[in-house]
Amino acid sequence: MKRLPGSFGLLLGVAGAVLILVWVGADGYKQTLVTTTATYALIALGMYVPYLMAGSLSMAYGAYAGIGGYAVGLLSSRTGLPLALAWVAGPVVAAAVAVLLGLATRRLSGFFLAAVTLLFGMAFTALLVDAESLSGGSGGLGSLRKLDLFGWEPSHYQVVVGSLAVVCVIAFLLDRLRMSPWGVIVRTMRDAPRAVEAAGVRVSVMNLVSLAIGAAIAAVGGGLFTYSAGSVTPDTFTLNLVFLAIFMPLIGGSATPWGAVLGAVIAVELTLNFPAVQTSGTLILALGVLVILLVAPQGVIGYATRLARLVGGRRG
Repeated sequence: MKRLPGSFGLLLGVAGAVLILVWVGADGYKQTLVTTTATYALIALGMYVPYLMAGSLSMAYGAYAGIGGYAVGLLSSRTGLPLALAWVAGPVVAAAVAVLLGLATRRLSGFFLAAVTLLFGMAFTALLVDAESLSGGSGGLGSLRKLDLFGWEPSHYQVVVGSLAVVCVIAFLLDRLRMSPWGVIVRTMRDAPRAVEAAGVRVSVMNLVSLAIGAAIAAVGGGLFTYSAGSVTPDTFTLNLVFLAIFMPLIGGSATPWGAVLGAVIAVELTLNFPAVQTSGTLILALGVLVILLVAPQGVIGYATRLARLVGGRRG
């Protein structure tokens, strides 16, 4: 029987999610920690397609996550519409904003693209503070209502289970996308854009599509975090989170989207859940990234794969 491409990664991801759920149990702090990890992972997965596959570094992912978060906040506090619609409206709006920003910056690359999109993220935060009648200003939106799915209101633990399921599904789909003909073209376009253009593929259009996909995924993460926290403010999704999201795939392994998920787990463990290094977790994380780039450029997953092949070769 032919194995579905990417199924091994999904199997490992599901196994890891089950172990996390066993570890979490009924501990409220651990449940919050897992939803934070899922948010980090989704933002990192959102950056994976345009950044690591297409080679376009955008720093506006705090804004995209914020759009998803405020979609949940606004639908909850300002309308009577079903809250589930926020996870449709948020990603759609974020994708549209990403396309418009991509059109405006289509001639930029490298440092200049990063700088302009960074300024956009800062401008978005300032807009949220100033638009007090809509966004609640610097205080944001709070006391959000619970999700109601045909009379069923999921508990906090069920939200944790759902968030892990969403991360696994999106990571699996991105892994399939990476191995698809479209993914091969996008990865080729990163290294040889002129060759792709010569083959009749519009590089600019492919870039816009990758940006839209990434923004939509980040918005899903923003909505998840806002619902779990019960509130959202202009400072909920800071530049610190964006910078961490850049390094997460490098830590876990840039060759596969699952590396972004593993990188998110490691980043949260060091910066939020390891008491021995909690005050200096970000510094240790930065040093870890440096060591990984020097010793194992393919990240933890790449290094583990290489060790497995080496051990397997010796046994053979």
